[in-house]
Amino acid sequence: MYHKQLDDFPADFLWGAASAAYQIEGAWNVDGKGPSIWDTFSKIKGKTYEGTTGDVAVDHYHLYKDDVRLMAEMGLRAYRFSVSWSRVIPDGDGRVNEAGLLFYERLVDELLANKIEPVITLYHWDLPQSLQDRFNGWESRETIKAFKKYCEVLYRRLGKKVTYWVSMNEQNVFTTLGYRWAIHPPGVTDLKRMYEANHIINLANAEAIKLFHELVPNGKIGPSFGYGPMYPLNADPANVLAAENGESFNNDWWLDVYCKGTYPRFVRKQLVRLGIAPTVLEEDEILLKSAKPDFLGINYYHGGTAQQNRLELSDKDCEKEFLGTDPYLMQPKSGQAVTPEIPMFNAVENPYLQKTDWVWEIDPIGFRIALRRVQARYDLPIFITENGLGAIDTIAENGQIKDYYRIDYLKNHILEMKKAITDGVDIIGYCAWSFTDLLSWLNGYKKRYGFVYVNRTEHEEKDLRRIPKESYYWYKQLILENGVSIK
Repeated sequence: MYHKQLDDFPADFLWGAASAAYQIEGAWNVDGKGPSIWDTFSKIKGKTYEGTTGDVAVDHYHLYKDDVRLMAEMGLRAYRFSVSWSRVIPDGDGRVNEAGLLFYERLVDELLANKIEPVITLYHWDLPQSLQDRFNGWESRETIKAFKKYCEVLYRRLGKKVTYWVSMNEQNVFTTLGYRWAIHPPGVTDLKRMYEANHIINLANAEAIKLFHELVPNGKIGPSFGYGPMYPLNADPANVLAAENGESFNNDWWLDVYCKGTYPRFVRKQLVRLGIAPTVLEEDEILLKSAKPDFLGINYYHGGTAQQNRLELSDKDCEKEFLGTDPYLMQPKSGQAVTPEIPMFNAVENPYLQKTDWVWEIDPIGFRIALRRVQARYDLPIFITENGLGAIDTIAENGQIKDYYRIDYLKNHILEMKKAITDGVDIIGYCAWSFTDLLSWLNGYKKRYGFVYVNRTEHEEKDLRRIPKESYYWYKQLILENGVSIK
């Protein structure tokens, strides 16, 4: 769709940036905080890049006022951050740790004092280790009760101060990497357990949303989903069908539950046939239908490309399989979608796209496609809760960090977002990933995303000095002009 002139961004558009507790806070055992599954998992030999952990991270816990000052100087309108559950309730379901809760209240107050809208994420992957030990984490319905209690504590303390809340972050990612590929905690490779845990998380998400609407009637809440549109390799109808399969398994399986309260018929039937469908009780169905989000958070990095599954192709007809370890595809290392016996599609490289240093495809137009698809299917306001470029940034002799590649990446994606708004997509705001550099879950501190450079390496904390990059000043100007120059 061509537009002679693009619409302006809304006057109240929330230009922001994002982070996650484990990746920035540090202070992993300070002021009564209990251990999370990431505190434990990152210390298992071979699980992270060169053994990096979030024990110190970028020490946002102690330096949050400095970080908020930099946000204010940038003109940031919104800051999305997550709360560490085990900092607030150390064992997940017991006593509330006032020191931990107070940290988040002070952070919220600091943001509001600087006219920055706080956006709280309730769960960004760091489950309290105690719940994992006692209940097997998300494989038990006891964890739903614990999550509901944790949410209530935050709603009652911060509900009058914070408007926007994210319930679950990238459920499709942490369930797949944790229960299928074993590269995130709990380190399991069992599809049945994955789908069972995923269902319990859906119930926890629904409980969180229902309770929110009771306790914070003037607020807005929704999940954030790692969405990537699926393309067919070409116009061959068999490949088009493969892309439909990929869209269903990679996206619809989660989004239909969030937005419609039901599992998609096509996927559920295949899982039943395979004997790996989750156990869904009658009362579960009622709960899922009762909890509608106010908006849908979208984390966008790229999508995927599908070819007809290998059982219907000869080896010579199969294109090169996509082999990158990619959290935004259901099958990061295999072309088989559910099991080797009944594959749904073969994931392949897209010949039209360039890649990042970490072999993630760069696809700005896919961003517009993603927004259009989600708006058309679910008709909810959309909040872009993540989008950004991980790269190897270096400091020049004059102390500058000229990350023009990041500026180009963000500019191209924001342009496509502006086109999507002109198309008719309802977008609340855009939170780039991330504000400061932070710990990449599996890639240490080498993979940098931030507008602000943090002076540390994998093995040396150095002085943790904050250095604004060139992209910081570019985004500052973009916010000041409300995106007018993007065209």
